[in-house]
Amino acid sequence: MTKSNPSPSPIHVIGGGLAGSEAAWQIARRGLPVVLHEMRPVRGTDAHKTDSLAELVCSNSFRSDDAENNAVGVIHAEMRLAGSLIMACADKNQVPAGGALAVDREGFARAVTDAIEAEPLIEIAREEITGLPPHDWDQTIIATGPLTAPGLAEAISAETGQDALAFFDAIAPIIYTESIDMSVCWFQSRYDKVGPGGTGKDYINCPMDKDQYDAFVDALIAGDTTGFKEWEGTPYFDGCLPIEIMAERGRETLRHGPMKPMGLTNAHKPDIKAYAVVQLRQDNALGTLYNMVGFQTKLKYGAQAEIFRLIPGLENAEFARLGGLHRNTYLNSPRLLDGTLQLKSRPGLRFAGQITGCEGYVESSAMGLLAGRFAAADRLGEALAPPPLTSAFGALLNHITGGHIESNDEPGKRSFQPMNVNFGLFPPLEPGAILRPEGGGRFRGKDKAKAKKQAMARRALTDFAAWLEEGPAIRQAAE
Repeated sequence: MTKSNPSPSPIHVIGGGLAGSEAAWQIARRGLPVVLHEMRPVRGTDAHKTDSLAELVCSNSFRSDDAENNAVGVIHAEMRLAGSLIMACADKNQVPAGGALAVDREGFARAVTDAIEAEPLIEIAREEITGLPPHDWDQTIIATGPLTAPGLAEAISAETGQDALAFFDAIAPIIYTESIDMSVCWFQSRYDKVGPGGTGKDYINCPMDKDQYDAFVDALIAGDTTGFKEWEGTPYFDGCLPIEIMAERGRETLRHGPMKPMGLTNAHKPDIKAYAVVQLRQDNALGTLYNMVGFQTKLKYGAQAEIFRLIPGLENAEFARLGGLHRNTYLNSPRLLDGTLQLKSRPGLRFAGQITGCEGYVESSAMGLLAGRFAAADRLGEALAPPPLTSAFGALLNHITGGHIESNDEPGKRSFQPMNVNFGLFPPLEPGAILRPEGGGRFRGKDKAKAKKQAMARRALTDFAAWLEEGPAIRQAAE
């Protein structure tokens, strides 16, 4: 009599939000058992209202569904190719929203919950996990999101180091490099300082005269701001004040703070001393994105774009993301996680979703999908390479686990910030990738930018489809 092989031990997923639900689904697609731990309704949160899995606590929009011209639409398309549960349920519960994918939030959450409950390989455990998982849970994914319960957050901090976990997200706007007017701006570090890995020309500088500065301060003070949610509190501290709060403290505060002109000489007008200077710091290793130094803000998005385009050289700035300050628990992932979202100090323990340092429903779900596939591959003894950097999945994963650079002038200071997927995270196109317009010639201006995005989108979907084809087979869900 032949002895049957024992069933593999389950993979544990902590957190039943978008990322956790997607991770559990992907693991089950590989034919492996999963225990999905969700603390609601045993313990609620200040933001959730139901005990449904994948409850949407903010907007009901998954943003643009345009897979030809928008990086968010590209990652939508890649998720559909990968058999995403989240995207399937979103598509089935879509409501009219123009070019965006918006959903009936209750119908969407119920669809995800029903699918997970109907999957025989997934066990839902309604319980709070208050510490790191025991070591006999050899494959575990933590996907507890920005509202991670205090006990688990403290355990993560103890494992990773006191400064490894942020509890408030102070974000400065991030700008596409190509949209900055370098006929006005110039490269220079303050006092030409050459920091670690620097050249003395590590910042882009935007000069202001007194009239421009006064108009900018007036606009900041008058700008429309958002308030903190009741459960967030007001986490202002002097090292992280919103730019508009600094402006309210006195007209000269900014030019003696983040906008001080000292140590800088305008390369275009070396004989004219700027009254104030806005500095932009390289934000990713590709050099395609720059952030506005010291410009965290609670201004509403529309006000931010309008006011920040008053800055000389940024009149036509395109923003990869706008600024904010809100409650958001996330890891210093580039230091802590490897390329498969695994904690470097503890093999087998992965993180997924917003806690890894991404923003947005679809981005969180995408990292859950990857974490689930990586964990399943480990359990099955397979080698699964990360998706190509040219894909939306790969570009976002690279930002989280290694594509970010730290501040040269403040070694060791946290500079990694969560981000939505955007084309600024993708590697540059190869020569000849942009198709010529009909009739020959070259694209110009906005047409060139559009053609570039379309070329990146085509490359992403082609390369991601090839990665899926090379990977392990995924079983289909029963209808």
